[in-house]
Amino acid sequence: MVTAIVLVQAERHRIPETAALLAQVKHVGEVYSVTGEWDIVAVLRLPEYEALDEVVTAHLRKLPGIVRTQTMLAFRAYDGAALGEGFGIGLEE
Repeated sequence: MVTAIVLVQAERHRIPETAALLAQVKHVGEVYSVTGEWDIVAVLRLPEYEALDEVVTAHLRKLPGIVRTQTMLAFRAYDGAALGEGFGIGLEE
């Protein structure tokens, strides 16, 4: 299983519509509207690396409202307990 995070810059007036369309694309597991430079974050879960090109190039970048994308591949997933420990590094109780 390959996990990819796709950052999406969308046309401002089409963010909700674009996010809804993204959520319907095969292999898109989660879609978030976010603050900052990017408008939408989509989390893809793919059966193999080769499916990434098909999903991002053939589907996501052609959706109406998408201005640009940036794709990142995840190296490792951490469970909730491990993430909680990471945020506590350097804090003394």
